[in-house]
Amino acid sequence: MLELTRDYLINNYNINSNVLELAEKAKDDVSITFSNIDLVKEFNQLKVLKAMQDERISDSHFTNTTGYGYGDVGRDALERVYARVFGAEDALVRPQIVSGTHAITLALAGNLRPGDTLLAITGRPYDTLLQVIGIEGDNVGSLKEFGIKYKQIDLTQDYKIDTKKIKEELLNDSSIKLVAIQRSTGYGWRPSLSIEDIESAIKAVKEIRENVICFVDNCYGEFLDIKEPTEVGADIVAGSLIKNIGGGIAPTGGYVVGKREYVEQAGYRLTAPGLGKECGSTLGVIRLMMQGLFLAPHITAEALKSAIFCSRIMELSGYEVSPKFYEKRSDIIQAIKFNNERDLINFCKGIQKGSPVDSFVECEPWDMPGYTDQVIMAAGAFVQGSSIELSADAPIRPPYIAYLQGGLTFEHAKIGILIGLSNVINNKKGA
Repeated sequence: MLELTRDYLINNYNINSNVLELAEKAKDDVSITFSNIDLVKEFNQLKVLKAMQDERISDSHFTNTTGYGYGDVGRDALERVYARVFGAEDALVRPQIVSGTHAITLALAGNLRPGDTLLAITGRPYDTLLQVIGIEGDNVGSLKEFGIKYKQIDLTQDYKIDTKKIKEELLNDSSIKLVAIQRSTGYGWRPSLSIEDIESAIKAVKEIRENVICFVDNCYGEFLDIKEPTEVGADIVAGSLIKNIGGGIAPTGGYVVGKREYVEQAGYRLTAPGLGKECGSTLGVIRLMMQGLFLAPHITAEALKSAIFCSRIMELSGYEVSPKFYEKRSDIIQAIKFNNERDLINFCKGIQKGSPVDSFVECEPWDMPGYTDQVIMAAGAFVQGSSIELSADAPIRPPYIAYLQGGLTFEHAKIGILIGLSNVINNKKGA
């Protein structure tokens, strides 16, 4: 680290000198891992470039439709590009999809009917899906209220998908119509699922019942590998444009990709039966969504490097982390176990202090919509709630785990992490 940079961090950001020493050690330790990330990034950049070239994208596609949005050539071209990138038949990519949870809900509600059973095979879903399914909350508008049943198979003790139990359930329950796989850790303490894990699980399902729909929650997972879930057998996949695939530029939106019949059903749920994908004005955001996709392989690699650096420096500081810096990853999330509420909150507040937007704001735990515990969320982002930008959030519950993700540039994420860790150490001294 340059002496000038070191002095600037100490004098302007109150960075603990011990933290700076740990940063140097951490950066040396992760250098080999970083070079492997660049290889995946380059392949995915080629994939996105070729998809855009094959669809003959031009500035005529950067349209500004209003009202019904009939004949939006930019929107339709963007969806064809997504389909090519994912090796899928069709895609639904819309600014009207407000979040990853919304995209997932479209895929589930669009393809499940009363009497069907949804089988989750990666354990308890992410917190915001619990009320969608009807596991928690008052069940108003949930899948449960519409007569859709739910079953769950937990991961094995070594965090593997239990293919034996999956096969047993499929043989014993003919009402199972859709199997759901959550790729990322969510608010859990487990490794993310690799593309190989997902492929193996889908193969096990299809061996028993070919007509069962295999769905993957792909949030935080795009461009972490050279293949996407649709390229290894997934029938339908969903995610958010303010995570990896929006490249930090898409101002909002989500996507559903997969087999045409399943994407079509999701489209009917987004708009209305008979309208589907034919409607939906784009209000001038197509250029941002297209450019965000183009930048996404690079931005995702920056976020991944940030998570790996965070893993190593927090481990060197004595904290338990998941995954460790050298372990293979399939999402951009880094979990840090603090074991007490004070350190957890101070870390998140430090990340907020290191943000380019709202750095002066003190984030506090609050009753966030869709969550059953209070949540603290450090998210000083250019796009509200964007978790491809540097952010850290956590439910306020034991063992007090913070989940860090994002970083449009590694250099910024590194500074933010140093501020977060220093905020923990400095407040311990003052306690």
